[in-house]
Amino acid sequence: MLKRKSPSAIVIHPVLNLGSSNLLRSPSSCLSEAIGLSESIGLTIVFSEVVNISKINPSTYIGRGKVEEIRNIICIKSADLVIMDCQLSAMQQRNLEKFFDCKVIDRTALILEIFGERASTREGVLQVELAHLSYQKSRLVRSWTHLERQRGGAGFLGGPGEKQIEMDRRIISERISKIKKDLEEVKRTRSLHRNARKKVPYSTIALVGYTNAGKSTLFNYLTDSSVLAKDQLFATLDPTMRHLCLPGGREVIISDTVGFISDLPTELVAAFRATLEEVVEADIILHIRDCCHKDSEAQREDVYKILKSLGLEEKVENNLLEVLNKVDLLEAEEKEALITSLSRKDKVVSVSAKTGEGIKDLLYLIERKLGENKVDLSVKIPLEDGFTISWLYRRAEIVSRRDDDKVAFFHVRMDRAEVKRLEDLLKGKKKI
Repeated sequence: MLKRKSPSAIVIHPVLNLGSSNLLRSPSSCLSEAIGLSESIGLTIVFSEVVNISKINPSTYIGRGKVEEIRNIICIKSADLVIMDCQLSAMQQRNLEKFFDCKVIDRTALILEIFGERASTREGVLQVELAHLSYQKSRLVRSWTHLERQRGGAGFLGGPGEKQIEMDRRIISERISKIKKDLEEVKRTRSLHRNARKKVPYSTIALVGYTNAGKSTLFNYLTDSSVLAKDQLFATLDPTMRHLCLPGGREVIISDTVGFISDLPTELVAAFRATLEEVVEADIILHIRDCCHKDSEAQREDVYKILKSLGLEEKVENNLLEVLNKVDLLEAEEKEALITSLSRKDKVVSVSAKTGEGIKDLLYLIERKLGENKVDLSVKIPLEDGFTISWLYRRAEIVSRRDDDKVAFFHVRMDRAEVKRLEDLLKGKKKI
């Protein structure tokens, strides 16, 4: 059986020249990221270019002369697809498709296509479809009937095989309403699980970061799991949660989440809000950064921008720890300089999720941060209740103890999250 040739694509990154030289991310770096996104779904990039424009053309985004130039390249390279690394209006997209005589997608459509390939759980599939339909709503009105799809779903890049499904605004709206109802059920289920964890309760830690920063690799190292971890943009889409035991014996729940990216489509932020609630509810946010990436600072700002859009300004300020990952890729002098600079910071740690370097420091930092929420309590426990006394020694800092014939009187310091568990033990509800 002959292997089907992967579609060939041209990637164009337009740059609007506003006279600013203080961009955190260089145009060439943006182009490289767009190429990486494209290649992650099996496209063969036959040409790529940064295009400088003085203003946005309302008809085609880029100037007419550049449109003619790209059309010639399409003919020479026999390209199947043009990816515009920007946000196109429906009219701009249709005009470019007419001029180029081939399919054109923008950055939003590209990211949606990647998410469509990565989603594996029912929740993930629903969220991607909701985002995709929201994006299509103003575009798919009997105007794309020339497209063909090989696979089902809402992808952009299917090949010959299946007939194109013609959708209008009414059908899309009905489907969006149905998906939103289904996602509300998912949200309720997730809320029930979250409330159950609060009753136990365990502190929760959420991993966030720019896509391909190494979140899943770190998650696997910490929890001895086998979540997909690849050197690939958006390798993880569906969230995963596991238990983690800290050095002091305390158990927490840690969650691996979808990676962020610059100019993340608003449709995706809205669709994945249910998933991102795990971040909203977390006691600690671990921001995983690729310290070797040349755009690490720009990526940091992109992540913070999304977190703040979720209303997490206060949590970013007080409950976020930065984890500078991939230190194993640094030269010895660079690593030493980094470690020296971090010695003056109390909320940042350097690690290698691949080799395990710095992981102990990270765990102690998490433990210390959780310890900031400790409260002082006076507790009395019957001496015959050895289980609860033993549990208290494992989970609390014993400041003092005084015994009489029948009761042990404790003065302890313990985390707020553990107080409810102690109350349940004293009431005889649970044996934890």
